[in-house]
Amino acid sequence: MRKSLVRIIKQKGIDNQAVLKAIGKVPRHYFFDEIFVEHAYQDKAFPIGEGQTISQPYTVAFQTQLLGVAPGDRVLEIGTGSGYQACILCELGVKLYTIEFQRKLYSEAKVMLPQMGYQPMLFHGDGSLGLPQFAPYDAIIVTAGAPSIPSALVKQLKDGGRLIIPVGDNRSQKMVKLTKVNEKQIKKEEFDRFSFVPLLGAEGWDK
Repeated sequence: MRKSLVRIIKQKGIDNQAVLKAIGKVPRHYFFDEIFVEHAYQDKAFPIGEGQTISQPYTVAFQTQLLGVAPGDRVLEIGTGSGYQACILCELGVKLYTIEFQRKLYSEAKVMLPQMGYQPMLFHGDGSLGLPQFAPYDAIIVTAGAPSIPSALVKQLKDGGRLIIPVGDNRSQKMVKLTKVNEKQIKKEEFDRFSFVPLLGAEGWDK
């Protein structure tokens, strides 16, 4: 089933071999109750409680490919959620810091991910403010839809660092890639539209 999922994602345009390999390796069914396990390797999002979802595998692959990370990169993930995206990033060999706004999801991920063999640095808190104590980052990925680009996240990128974030309203967002050339120059690129749960916090929808 995992091989079939990789083929589907590849057909949709994902060509980064490391990303495809990670999608093929992470056991997505671990995030599903047994009665829903047949949904695990379908290319679709699925509810995980607390008004959140486990993202569609294509969406995870698309964001990860845009992020362009290398082994050893220092990466910040905003919105741990189920932990599936975190597992994909860990498979790519990055040093991952991930923060979740919902305490219940944070607590579940803190138990689940080590059981699966993944050891990211997990935090509970307002992801829209980032984690300045571990900055600067090579890359930051936001897995929730933001009304605008949080200034705190841009500040926490190192020169040459990338920020991948969906920006828009509560219904749909455009995927945005920012590259911090230096403190005075930011390169902005826009890609396809997606639909994410809202980014909560001081620089999200919970203002």
